[in-house]
Amino acid sequence: MTRSRIDDVLPLSPLQEGLLFLSRYDDSGSDDVYVVQFRFDIDGPLDADRIRTAAETLLERHPNLRAGFRQQRREGRPVQVVPRTVRLPWDEVDLSGLSAAERAAETDRLLQADRALRFDLARPPLMRFTLIRLGPRTHRLVFTHHHLLLDGWSMGLLIKELFALYERPADRHALRPPVPYRDYLGWLARQDETAARQAWSGALAGVEEPTLVAGQERGRATGAPAELVTDLSEELTAALVARGRSARLTLNTLVQGAWGLLVGGLTGRHDVIFAEIVSGRPDDLSGAETMIGMFANALPVRMTVAPGESLVAALRRLQENRGRLMPHQHLGLSAIQSLVEPAELFDTMVIFENYPLDPDTLQVAAGDIRLTEVSEHAATHYPLCLMVLPGDRLRLRLSYRTDLYDRATVARLTERLTALLELLAHDPDRPAATVDVLSAAERWDLLVTRNDTARPVPGAAVSQLFAAQVREHPGAVAVRAGGRELTYAALDRRSARLAGRLAALGAGPEQRVAVMAERTTDLPATLLAVLRTGAAYAPLDPLHPAERIAQVLDDVRPVCVVTDGTTDVPLPAGVPVLRLADLPADPSADDETGGEGGDPAAVPHPDQAAYVIHTSGSTGRPKGVVVPHGALANHLADMGERVPLGPGDRLLAVTTVSFDIAALEIFLPLTRGAAVALADQDTVLDPAALAGTITACGATVMQATPTLWRTLAGDHPEALRGLHVLTGGEPLPDDLAAALTGAAAEVTNLYGPTETTIWSTAASLRPGAPVTIGRPMANTRVYVLDGALRPVPVGVRGGLYVAGAGLARGYGGRAGLTAERFVADPFGGAGERMYRTGDVAAWRADGVLEFAGRVDGQVKIRGFRVETGEIEAALRTHPQVAEAAVVARTEQGGTRRLDGYVVPATAGGESASAQREQDRERAWRDVYDTLYREREGEPYAAWTSSYDGAPIPVAEMDEWR
Repeated sequence: MTRSRIDDVLPLSPLQEGLLFLSRYDDSGSDDVYVVQFRFDIDGPLDADRIRTAAETLLERHPNLRAGFRQQRREGRPVQVVPRTVRLPWDEVDLSGLSAAERAAETDRLLQADRALRFDLARPPLMRFTLIRLGPRTHRLVFTHHHLLLDGWSMGLLIKELFALYERPADRHALRPPVPYRDYLGWLARQDETAARQAWSGALAGVEEPTLVAGQERGRATGAPAELVTDLSEELTAALVARGRSARLTLNTLVQGAWGLLVGGLTGRHDVIFAEIVSGRPDDLSGAETMIGMFANALPVRMTVAPGESLVAALRRLQENRGRLMPHQHLGLSAIQSLVEPAELFDTMVIFENYPLDPDTLQVAAGDIRLTEVSEHAATHYPLCLMVLPGDRLRLRLSYRTDLYDRATVARLTERLTALLELLAHDPDRPAATVDVLSAAERWDLLVTRNDTARPVPGAAVSQLFAAQVREHPGAVAVRAGGRELTYAALDRRSARLAGRLAALGAGPEQRVAVMAERTTDLPATLLAVLRTGAAYAPLDPLHPAERIAQVLDDVRPVCVVTDGTTDVPLPAGVPVLRLADLPADPSADDETGGEGGDPAAVPHPDQAAYVIHTSGSTGRPKGVVVPHGALANHLADMGERVPLGPGDRLLAVTTVSFDIAALEIFLPLTRGAAVALADQDTVLDPAALAGTITACGATVMQATPTLWRTLAGDHPEALRGLHVLTGGEPLPDDLAAALTGAAAEVTNLYGPTETTIWSTAASLRPGAPVTIGRPMANTRVYVLDGALRPVPVGVRGGLYVAGAGLARGYGGRAGLTAERFVADPFGGAGERMYRTGDVAAWRADGVLEFAGRVDGQVKIRGFRVETGEIEAALRTHPQVAEAAVVARTEQGGTRRLDGYVVPATAGGESASAQREQDRERAWRDVYDTLYREREGEPYAAWTSSYDGAPIPVAEMDEWR
C-alpha cells in the first residue's frame, strides 16, 4: 500500500495489543475466537441497497474501522494503518424459497461458516456483512468483525448509527460528526505510565502464584468455545440490587465477589486473581461516551478473603481496591504482568456488560421495518469467561473451552455461582470460612460415596494369622534367605524360642524391642517373636550412622535389643541385649511348635502397638510412628485381596526393615501360606543380580519404589514377566508406568505415608491409562480439603487427609507433634482423627485420586521420606557453616537426588578462601556421619553435594566413611 493511499497510521490501544498478539499466536488455521458475530432479525420490507449503503457510510465516517494491523519495519512495533478507502465485504443470500426446517438448517450452516472464516489482520476492513432473506418481510442481517475494531460499548453506538443512516439516507451528512478515535489514542499517550505502574505493582504485591483454574498445562484450545446461559430469577436479581444499595456495593462488585469465591473454591486459595473488562472511556476526554472503536481494557482483579472475616468486609475491600486503581485503568495488561512473577496471573474473566446495547432500546422503526431481535456470538481464549447482562433478570453467560470442560461441569459451576449470589444477597455477614462452593450432592459424593470402604475388621493379629498358616501348611517353605530355607513349622519354632527369651527380658504389651539384624531367615523370625509377646518392634538399620541409631534407641527406650552381632554399634548401657548367635542354629532342637512363646492364639488388643517406624524430622530428630496391631491386620487383609497369595507364591522382599513397607513384604506372604524371599543388600544394588534373583527364586510378587523399578524395566524387562509389580513410596512417572505395564503381569500403584500404615490408596494400572494413586483402601477414608478443612471440588487440588482404621496412634513421646498432624476428623464420628499428610492431590471425575506434590519441604528419595529441614539442620551444626539449603532435583531418566548448598561462616579475603578449601572435607565428613545411608541404589549416589558451588565426588565421600 503506497503512502498516497494511506489516510493515517495510529498506535494501538492496550487491549488491541493483547488481541493482536493472541490472534497471531494462535494462527494455526483454526477459528479465531476474537471474530465477533452479531445477528439482527428485521421485520418489514427491507431495502437491501439502502442498508448496504448505510453500512458503507460507517466506514467513511469512522476511519479507524478501515484499519489493518501491521508491524513497523524500523521499530518492530505494531501499528494500525488506515487506508483512504476500502471495499466493504457484502453478501446476500436468499433462503425464502426453502421450507422452514431447510431455512433453519441452512442459516445455521451459513453462520458457522462465517464465524470460521478468519480475517487477514493486515488486509482491511476487518468487518463484513451478510444479508439473509428468509421471507418477503423477514431478513437476518449478520455483522461480523474482529474484536480489534470494536468494543461492546461501540457496538451499541454503531448499530444505532447504522439504522439511523438507513432511515435517512439523504440526510446522512446531517448526522453529528463523530469524535475521532485518534483523540483517545492521544489521551493515552499523555498518561503517567510510571504512576500507573507503581499503583499496579502495589496492588499485586505478594502474589506468589497465578490463579489458574484450568491448571498449568492447559495448552492451546483444540475445541470450539461454547457457552451456557442462565437467567437468575427476578426475586434474586432484586435482592442483589437491594443488598448492594444497603451495603454500598455495586452490582458488579457483588458479581465479582461471587466469582472470586467460586474461583477460590476451584483453586483452594484465599487470594485469587481473575480478569475483568473495563470500559476504558475516560471522564476527562470530551466525547468519549460517543466514540466508536476499541476502548475496553482487560485488567486483573485481586480478591483476598481472610477465613475469619465476613463476606461483606471482603467485598468492600474488593470495591475499594478497584476504586483506587480506576485512575490507572489505561495501563495495558502486558505492562501490568511484567511487574510481577509469575507473569501469567489468571485464566478466567468476568465481563459485566454495561454498554448501551439493550435489545429493548433497539426497537428501530426505520420506515416500515423494525428490529425484532439481536443476538451475539463472541468468545475469548480464556478457559472460563463469565459475561453478565443486567436487567430485571440478571443473565449469566458462562463461556468455556470445550477441550477443558464438558457441559455438565459448566452447569455445576453455574449452579455454584448462583448459590453464591444467593448467599451474598441474603447472608453477606457470614464468615468467609463457612462458605462452601459445593452442593449437598457434591459433598455427599466426595465425603461418603468415594469413601465407601467399610469392610469387616479382622479379628486376629499377625501372630494369630501366621499360626493359622503353620497349622495348614507346616511343611511349606516360609522364608528363603542367603541360600537357607525355613518351613512354616521351623519358622514357628524359631520365633517361639525367641519369644520366650524376649518375654523373660520384659517384652510384653506396650513395651518396645529394638531389632537390628541382617536380612537372614532370623529377621522375620525375630519380628514374629516380638509380636508373639505382644510387644512392638522398633527396627534399626545396621547401615545407619551410629548417631541416628542412638537417637532411635533413646526415643523408643526398648526393654531389650535383638542383634545378630554383625554390626559394631554402641548400644545403650543397662539395656539387655539378645544375640541371635547365642540361640541354637537348628530350629528342630525344640519339638514343641509353641516353644517358649506362649499361646499363639492370644489376640492382642487392636490398639496396642505392633511396631514403631522412625521417619525423618524437620528439626533434625527422627520421630517414631506407633502403628497398632489392628491397623496392621486391616492393611494385610486388604492387600491379601488385591494380591492373592498362597502356597507356591513367592514375594521377593528388597526393602530395608527400617522402611515401613518391609512389614508388608514379610507379613503378607507369611499370613497367606506363601513364601518370602529376602534379597540381600548387594543384590538389591545390582540390577543384573536382582533380575537374576527374581527369576531364580520364582518370584510372583515384588514391591519396590519407582527408582528401583526403573533399573529393572530399562535393562532387564524379562525379569518382570509374570510378576505382580507393587510400586509406591514416590511418584510414578508416566514413562516408567508404561514400561511396567507393558512388561509385568499386573501393576499396582500404591500411596500412603507411614502414619497411615504402609499404604492408604491403591490403583491397578493398565497400559495407556493415566497414572493415579487410585481409591482408598479398606476401612480408609480420604479427603481433599482446602485451608479451612472444606472439601474441594472434583479436579481441584487440595491438602490430602487420611482417616480410618489405618491411622497410627501418633508419634511416640511427641504429643505436640501428634496433635499437630493427627487432627480431629470433622466428617467422622466422635473422637475420630485424620492425618494431615502434607501432600497435595485432586479427585478425578471417575472417582480416583491424582497425586500433585507436597505443600512443604518434605521430599521422597527412593521411597524414603526426607525432611530437607533435617538435612539443613545437620549441615548447620558444623561450626564453619553459617546457612544451608537442601533441594530435591530430578535428573534425566527420572532419578531424583538431593543437592545441598552451604554458606561458609568465615567472611571475606584470601584467608576466607583458603579456610573454605580447608574446611570443605571436614564439613562434609561430619555431614555424612550425621545423615543415614539409603538402602536402595548406590550408597551415596543420591547425594550430590556441593560446598561453595564445588561438587564433591561420590568416591571422595566413600573415602571419608
